[in-house]
Amino acid sequence: MTGQSHLAAYACQARNSRGRARPEPESPTRSSFQRDRDRVIHSVAFRRLKHKTQVFVYHEGDHYRTRLTHSIEVAQIARSISRALGLDEDLAEALALAHDLGHTPFGHAGEEALDEAMAPYGGFDHNEQTFRVLTTLERRYAEFDGLNLTWETLEGVVKHNGPLGPAADVPRSIADFCRTFDLEVDTHAGAEAQVAALADDIAYNNHDIDDGLRAGLFTVHDLDDVPLVGSMFDQVAVRYPGLEEPRLIHESVRRLMDHMVNDLLTETRQRLATLDPKNAQDIRDAGGPMVAFSERMRDNDRALKAFLFARMYRHDRVVHMITAARGVVQELFDLYMTDANRMPAEWQADVANRDDVSRARVVADYIAGMTDRFALVEHHRLTGNETKL
Repeated sequence: MTGQSHLAAYACQARNSRGRARPEPESPTRSSFQRDRDRVIHSVAFRRLKHKTQVFVYHEGDHYRTRLTHSIEVAQIARSISRALGLDEDLAEALALAHDLGHTPFGHAGEEALDEAMAPYGGFDHNEQTFRVLTTLERRYAEFDGLNLTWETLEGVVKHNGPLGPAADVPRSIADFCRTFDLEVDTHAGAEAQVAALADDIAYNNHDIDDGLRAGLFTVHDLDDVPLVGSMFDQVAVRYPGLEEPRLIHESVRRLMDHMVNDLLTETRQRLATLDPKNAQDIRDAGGPMVAFSERMRDNDRALKAFLFARMYRHDRVVHMITAARGVVQELFDLYMTDANRMPAEWQADVANRDDVSRARVVADYIAGMTDRFALVEHHRLTGNETKL
């Protein structure tokens, strides 16, 4: 098994893992967190991310991010930050690669539509759906459903955005699981999960700048007044006069990412020095996040998000896709709820003799697992209508 002598005292230590819900023999060549990462990579849900929308649907072009490429980019950032902080890179990578497994087809448009359809039955949330994929819906192993990941990885998936709050607010799937394998949802997650969450933020914002510019939804000059972003583009333009736009965009975005990573490292090291954690549990019990941006960077992040919301996510082209995608998801849900025989045989068996709430959850599981392309094909098969996104 790989050594961990290089890890900081406050890192999650694979040798001290709290184990798996279903105990398994340890691997002689891989740490428990390496095995978690590998199980995520080999899962069906991970492969499906290749054809799931980040912002642009698959037919818009080959250069835009998908859920798969986004997850790989998040993993790269998370590993870099973890190495600099002395954290377990394999755990951070496992969490980064797993964090989007519960996303529906068509990005946030699909999630919003499925949440609306599921409103009478408890709603839908992609974070809870990721947990369901990892603990129930992947059915490949002989001895268990799900991937049987370690306590630390499941904890990180559940709490990567912070504690879940009062017990009444904990999603049912997670609450039921915690009755036999308590993930302590009222505390913060370990540092690796906190790193993965902010690596997601860094990747998401900067790559949306890249994709938005490539798609012509806004121009470089439109970014002039966005704090940090505009000045970064100016610096690159001054240093490389006459640089063609694709190179200008890449050079500026990579510098933005580097600047955000360094800000995170500086702020996090200051917080760690103040807390002086002796182990991973000290991070969980700190009462607030240890991995964080500076206040100034958080202000910049909010300004960038506001710009992207107005100029990209609400652009006419994207809104058209959102409207059409929501219609596809809603109609699929209604069709399957009306007649479960429209689903494959194994899913029909899952809904047999169930009440409406349980049946709706199975239908949501089936739809959430679809790729963009499969959802469109199924919708056309069942309705005869060809949807243009």
